[in-house]
Amino acid sequence: MHQRSVLIVTLFCLGISAAAAETPEDRWNLSDLYPSIAAWNADAAILESKLREFGDCRGHLGDTAQRFRSCFDLGSEIRRRYARLSVYASEQRAEDTGVSASLELAQRAEVLGNRLSEATSFVRPEVLSLGADRVGGFLAQEPALKIYRQPLDDILRAAPHTLDAQGEALIATFGLATDAADSVYTILANADLPWPTVKLSDGEDVRLDQAAYTRYRALPNRADRKLVFDAFWGKWKEFERTFGVTFYEALKSDAVYTRVRRYPDSRARALDRDRLPPAVYDTLIKEANANLPTLYRYFKLRARMLGVADMRYYDMYPPLVGADFKYPIEDSKKIMLDAVKPLGDAYVAAVSKGLKDRWMDVYPRPHKLAGAHMAGDAYDVHPYLLLNHNDDYESLTTLLHEWGHAMHTDLSNRAQPYPTSGYATFIAEIASTLNEALLLEHMLKIAKTDDERLLFLGSALETLRGTFFRQTMFAEFEHEVHSRVDRGESLTGEAATRIYGDILRRYHGDKEGVVRIDDLYAIEWAYIPHFYHSFYVFQYATSIAASSLFAEAILNGDTDARERYLKLLRAGSSDYPYDMVKSAGVDLASPAPYRAVATRMNKIMDDMETILARRKR
Repeated sequence: MHQRSVLIVTLFCLGISAAAAETPEDRWNLSDLYPSIAAWNADAAILESKLREFGDCRGHLGDTAQRFRSCFDLGSEIRRRYARLSVYASEQRAEDTGVSASLELAQRAEVLGNRLSEATSFVRPEVLSLGADRVGGFLAQEPALKIYRQPLDDILRAAPHTLDAQGEALIATFGLATDAADSVYTILANADLPWPTVKLSDGEDVRLDQAAYTRYRALPNRADRKLVFDAFWGKWKEFERTFGVTFYEALKSDAVYTRVRRYPDSRARALDRDRLPPAVYDTLIKEANANLPTLYRYFKLRARMLGVADMRYYDMYPPLVGADFKYPIEDSKKIMLDAVKPLGDAYVAAVSKGLKDRWMDVYPRPHKLAGAHMAGDAYDVHPYLLLNHNDDYESLTTLLHEWGHAMHTDLSNRAQPYPTSGYATFIAEIASTLNEALLLEHMLKIAKTDDERLLFLGSALETLRGTFFRQTMFAEFEHEVHSRVDRGESLTGEAATRIYGDILRRYHGDKEGVVRIDDLYAIEWAYIPHFYHSFYVFQYATSIAASSLFAEAILNGDTDARERYLKLLRAGSSDYPYDMVKSAGVDLASPAPYRAVATRMNKIMDDMETILARRKR
């Protein structure tokens, strides 16, 4: 499931006007997964029996090549069945988070998932005990095992970091107990924090929870924006010590797993999940810092367009264009189909089919899960997309983004056997951000006014800032705090704020007078949920860098580049993600893709400057 919380302003149901016009076609069809809860229960019972049956494989994987294959086939069936159960449970809850029965179903799915982990924990150490030669012999004897060649290679290469069967079982058992920090953060940050109330310049009293913050931080009145920032971040600052303890516990948990798995540091362990070269992370950070002048140029342009002489952090979110253009869902669907035409007729036809077959839940409703995501784990069915469409341009870009994920999933599922149908996060955001690049090109072609063009260009610019530079900034912070805890150092909330504040100021040119950062706002680190999923966010930045190069070639009519890109989407996890992207033509350990982001941003700003100059004449 791909949450887009770091890429877009969280979309909440601020009014029910959109949902009031909802039709059955605007709701997804979960009956494609299961026609009823009873059917889900029946399948869950089958899964339980299969898990017991899988227990007979323990200690017998190496009996014969045939036994090896039958056990892997059963394990694949178990994971495939669980994925379908999990998607149904999570999307039932997403429809209405206030329904207790849906919460119970999601919890039952979580318990099933942990049982699956425990039941299959012996596989890795047993495969390793057989050794590469014995496993290679089985592959030669049983041609049907070829679909497991890549997963088996992934197991065998991890030999130095895998425990014996008893140790792996113990680690699997701890799975239910090691997410405490994330769980506490989630409840505190979303439900229990005593949100402040402020009175805006128009007399409106606003309770600043997270949803209200994302809305009111973009107010046109600058004094209101500062009021919102000061009150919101002031409340987080009051709980700096608590969030510091929670975050430190998460970092310590990562450090423990790092030691247990015998890695030199937490970053090495995280990167090794997908065999990513450390040069990817290092080059990303180096190039982002080298191209900070491009980011500073954007901030200066933003200040100029907002009419502020001293750019502050609370000036980051107001739209650069005040025009209120509307994009209802039916219009948005048509725009999307036109925008993705450069990817070929088959791609457009696949999107059209998904639209017709009700893969989406479109509009906001009371208690519906906020934001947007794509759930694609149900291999035998199709992806599901959750939206909160508000008929604005951001909703349109979100539509293209999530359908990029959906088509990636659809193409991979149709091309790959189940064991290699999934794909790494390192690749996932390439498909979504490339669709956004195609959208920008299409919207500029059909734009009728300079206000529209500025809206589209400014939105693309902000996406590049938020997805490339901001996520790389987060990546720097993660690396620093993890390194300290890996070395056995303590980390308080105050220390985290100081570390984050130094990085935040560098990325925003505080010393150079580009954007002034108030001390209070450095508590922002406590607000970022992705820090509880270590070394995750940097992949947003690498992905948008890769998609910038792919999009440029595809839009220039390079059919070979298009086919390499589509082949990448169809490849699933049939190879390691860095190698697959490199084979498609982009080396993310080299500076080129990151410099392409800066080039693209400068080209967008050139176009905006041209429009602004034209307006002065």
